[in-house]
Amino acid sequence: MGNWEQMKENASWYDAGTFDVAVVGAGHAGCEAAFACAHLGLSTLLLTLHLDQLANLPCNPSIGGTAKGQLVREIDALGGIMGEMADLSAIQTRMLNRSKGPAVFSPRAQMDRASYSRRMKSRIEKEENISLVQGEVVELFWNSEKKIDGIRTRSGACYHVKAVVICSGTYMEARTIRGEVIVESGPDGLSRSVGLSRSMEEAGIPMQRFKTGTPVRVNARTVDTSVMEIQPGEPDMPPFSYGNEMNGFTPRPDQIPCYSIWTTEETRKVITENMDRSPLYSGVIEGTGPRYCPSIEDKFMRFPDKSRHQIFVEPMGEETQELYLQGFSTSLPEDVQVQMVHSLPGLDKAHIQRAAYAIEYDCIDPTSAKLSLESTCLEGLFTAGQINGSSGYEEAAAQGLMAGINAAQKILGKDPLILDRSQAYIGVLIDDLVTKGTKEPYRMMTSRAEYRIFLRQDNADMRLTEIGRRIGLISEERYSAFQAKRTAIEEEKARLRTTFLPPSEKLHEVLRKCGSTVTQSGASLAELIRRPEIHYADLKEVDEGRKELAAAVIFAVEVDIKYEGYLALEEERIRKFAALESKKLSPDIPYDQITGLRLEARSKLAQRKPSSLGQASRISGVSPADIAVLLVYLESKQREGKEETNG
Repeated sequence: MGNWEQMKENASWYDAGTFDVAVVGAGHAGCEAAFACAHLGLSTLLLTLHLDQLANLPCNPSIGGTAKGQLVREIDALGGIMGEMADLSAIQTRMLNRSKGPAVFSPRAQMDRASYSRRMKSRIEKEENISLVQGEVVELFWNSEKKIDGIRTRSGACYHVKAVVICSGTYMEARTIRGEVIVESGPDGLSRSVGLSRSMEEAGIPMQRFKTGTPVRVNARTVDTSVMEIQPGEPDMPPFSYGNEMNGFTPRPDQIPCYSIWTTEETRKVITENMDRSPLYSGVIEGTGPRYCPSIEDKFMRFPDKSRHQIFVEPMGEETQELYLQGFSTSLPEDVQVQMVHSLPGLDKAHIQRAAYAIEYDCIDPTSAKLSLESTCLEGLFTAGQINGSSGYEEAAAQGLMAGINAAQKILGKDPLILDRSQAYIGVLIDDLVTKGTKEPYRMMTSRAEYRIFLRQDNADMRLTEIGRRIGLISEERYSAFQAKRTAIEEEKARLRTTFLPPSEKLHEVLRKCGSTVTQSGASLAELIRRPEIHYADLKEVDEGRKELAAAVIFAVEVDIKYEGYLALEEERIRKFAALESKKLSPDIPYDQITGLRLEARSKLAQRKPSSLGQASRISGVSPADIAVLLVYLESKQREGKEETNG
């Protein structure tokens, strides 16, 4: 057991100072956590293994994507910084899923990897309340009440703190694997974290081991892109940051293209002939890998009916020739990787600059955390990012922001901020991890969100900016701009609903151009926009009262009107969801004594201690019948309380 008093008895340790919060790890989660704590007025120590690798992008050099883009916009709406840094470092931007409904529109941007890390480091270093230190944390200190008390680094520096946020990424007890070659290191050959995992186990925190991987990087000079399908950027994608959006920020005009290719029969042959050397199938790899992002050899083995798989060739930045082969991760030996790469179109002479590898690392069982991301085993200890079993930069940053906010809230004596599943993708992410747990690296997807028509990327500010301001992360200037946008949206929707267009030849001509039926009785502008084939821009010629509005306002207005019926149904579902969430469960409920609960439900509920009936309903092993029993139990307790009061 770590004990702060031991420091005084050990000559090799020394008192390095006192901080409100220590954030361990300066990846995407750690930077957001430290930024939130600092902006809420707390003295914040941010420790990192590598001072030149803040917010590193060791795998895919991009931010956003399906569901992930929604997370980035939510982070920004609450007052986080990932979106702002991504806008400044983007070399290509695209809005994914444009052919589908706006509920799944997802912004994605290719990053200049070095620029993103450099900008984040500069931003963190300029924060007055953040002390950035290079150091490896190897031990936690806690007192007899199992409350966090301090941390110790490998160099012997001991810091006295009130809370700790661990954002260790894929570094804890990590090892990289390429065929028969196993190296004890973190990603990109960087040093790993040793000791902290054991200290957490001593505190009673259940651990597990996961695996992920990254593809090869090749030199662009040795690649023939003329045989590949080009994927240009889209200069009309809105910025991730609402602050940038309000200031008229636009993507760079000279966007760097990506490319798309497919594996060949030769690729399949090379892989299948060398499967006996795959550590993934030989048992060398112990950690569980991501189901939704399998290695290329796993794709061929799991989907034998597919003759080929798509690969994306993506630039790593403006000032480097490195290209990233998205979808081509592998743990096969380096000599096999050379053959695999040379089997791809346009890559027959490609020079590999960095070989692919699998990486194993320690993480916790996230069901040992509360919805605030505070540990149930050690008071004052918060975890965020891949240590909680998730994958992805965006998932990590979202958790880091929430863990930082809640560490600050705890120290300031305030209630934790809990976002539920109806409020944000962030709420879905954290609830899934904490309530359901995960046995493989968790990835955010739009299909995980029950209310995705409401949880769109364009309205994250409407959902969350009020919350960010209440906490203290949104400036008055930013809030005033937000209020102006919200007012503009509501006023325009009201105008469209009350502006009636009588039948006319001009209106009929516009309708015919749109492929819409001609109206003989006229219609309001809102009624016309509600038609699937008609858009706000199509009615410009017949809308005499139209004002110049920002693109973001126009998009929000059109979506709100066009999907009004669906949104009303969604809001009704959210009300029913909220009714379950509002029925709070005390952590002291004696589940083993409640008649009618099945044995599995009793065990799971006693172990997880859900905070509400809604959360209890999402625990694996708790059936609808068990929820009905709990509801009866709550009602009986409520009646007993009233009788005692009346008596």
